[in-house]
Amino acid sequence: MNTWLAVFVGGGLGSVARYAVSLGVGRWFVGAAFPWATLVSNVLATAIMGLLVWRFALHAEGKELWWTLLAVGFCGGFSTFSAFSMETLQLMRAGLTFLAWLNILVSVSACLLVIHLLARAT
Repeated sequence: MNTWLAVFVGGGLGSVARYAVSLGVGRWFVGAAFPWATLVSNVLATAIMGLLVWRFALHAEGKELWWTLLAVGFCGGFSTFSAFSMETLQLMRAGLTFLAWLNILVSVSACLLVIHLLARAT
C-alpha cells in the first residue's frame, strides 16, 4: 500500500467513525445546543494520536505506512476542526455566546491535556 492510499483508507475509516460517534452521542444529547459529538470525536482522535505518538516513539522503525494510515489518515478523518469552527460560529450567531466560548475552552483544553498525558513518554 502506498502513502496516498494509506491516507485515503485511513481518512475514510476515520470519517465513518466520526459519523458513528455523532449518531451515538446524538442519542444521549438530543436537542442539546452544545456540540457534544464534535467534542467527543476531537478528544477521542487526540487520545488516539497521543497513543500513536507514544507507540511510534518506541517502535517507529519501518512503520511509516502505519503512521500514515492511523495518525494522518484515521485521526485526520476522525477529528474535525471545520465542524468545531462552524458549530462555534452557529452558537455565537444564535446568541449563545457563553456556550460558544465554553466550547472553545473545553475543546482546546481537553485535547491539549489528553495529548500531553498520552504522549508525555516521548
